[in-house]
Amino acid sequence: MASRAQRSAARRNVKKAAAAAKKKHSIAHMPKSTRSALGKQAAAVARRRRTGDTTPKTRAELYEEAKRRDIPGRSKMGRAELLRALGRRP
Repeated sequence: MASRAQRSAARRNVKKAAAAAKKKHSIAHMPKSTRSALGKQAAAVARRRRTGDTTPKTRAELYEEAKRRDIPGRSKMGRAELLRALGRRP
């Protein structure tokens, strides 16, 4: 059986490892193409919010709407498929 000091040290190590793993998954460590795509997507969402357009255009927004409507197979669908499933033209 492990002593109290050993359990405490193990907990500390687990917390340190979890914190290190979280830091590694930051945007700064992603490929340039991914960072660029995330920026473009955020800009599109911000533009729609500024203009008052409520039509979701990004895959993430379409996925959220499909989730609200409980459309089966939505997690494997691409943007065009989600548009069709939601009854919109691509």
